[in-house]
Amino acid sequence: MAITDPSTTVEVFSGVDSLPADSLPVFGGTDRLFAGPSWWRTVQDHALPAGVAARFVLIRLDGAAAAIFPMQSGGSGFDSLTTPYTCLYAPLLTPALTPAERDRVFGGFGRFCRGYPVTRLDALPAEWPDLDRLIQSCSRSGLVPLRFDHFGNWFEPVTGLDWTRYLDSRPGALRETIRRRLRRAERLAEARFVLLKTPQEVEDGISSFEDIYARSWKEPEPFPRFNAALMRATSHTGSARLGLWFVGATPVATQFWVVEQGRASVLKLAHDEAFKAHSPGTVLSALMLRHLLDREHVTEIDYGRGDDPYKQGWAQQRRQRVGLLLATPWRLGGMIEVLKHKAGRLRSRMRPAG
Repeated sequence: MAITDPSTTVEVFSGVDSLPADSLPVFGGTDRLFAGPSWWRTVQDHALPAGVAARFVLIRLDGAAAAIFPMQSGGSGFDSLTTPYTCLYAPLLTPALTPAERDRVFGGFGRFCRGYPVTRLDALPAEWPDLDRLIQSCSRSGLVPLRFDHFGNWFEPVTGLDWTRYLDSRPGALRETIRRRLRRAERLAEARFVLLKTPQEVEDGISSFEDIYARSWKEPEPFPRFNAALMRATSHTGSARLGLWFVGATPVATQFWVVEQGRASVLKLAHDEAFKAHSPGTVLSALMLRHLLDREHVTEIDYGRGDDPYKQGWAQQRRQRVGLLLATPWRLGGMIEVLKHKAGRLRSRMRPAG
């Protein structure tokens, strides 16, 4: 399928492995989490609902691959290839593109999206330099961009901090809780901390992760095979960090982190409530961060998706993730979204202060 104007071609492919070879440099030569081929492969294979298919929209400028928009179609419509596990999404752009070329890319994508009533893009970073350019280009293409807040991302720069200095900078109540829980854990003769990195280590640890998760307070996963698949994929790139805390022979807490380019991001954590007297979640968080700071010297810690209250002590800065609805106003579904958005803004203005 292709839509062409005099300078821009839009092509659609059904999977990351079906993309033409000349488009691979658009990925930037890395396997960055939430952007590299292994992430998209794991999402398309293990995190799509029935009836939904991946669609990789390749934009060419004068015949050269310039950008890839990972998308999905089916279900609710035409959306970014984002999932409940996605913490960050942005179109993949060839780094050397000029501002004018970026305008052409986003304009070509906007014209393509006119074929749908609504296109939804989730998990965009509010600080993304091209966000306004995307909005303006899609508006010039005839779409009505509707921006909304999606979720928060808690993080903290930690360049040059070791565990001691990091702990000293925590809020007082949390700092003292961590110290007490660690001292108690260190006196627990049968307790041990295990950190798994290599493909074989991670493979051996997946069953413990899944066992803890099944015994935890967590709701069942919407896509049960996704976490293990992502652990395997990131272990092969060297970025997986699977932490386990045992009491005796029983694994009671687990955390799955990914470390790349100095950033340590926690993607999943769980503990067994039957062992809550030992504070397994707090203990394992402390042990993981002590390792990441003292051994791997990470420069940022990232607590992923959402504003869960516990995150705000461990990571004290917040970034906003936003979404965009690109509505086609002459299509019924697009017109309805525009009217709903305007009605919501009107209600907000009319709401009494205080």
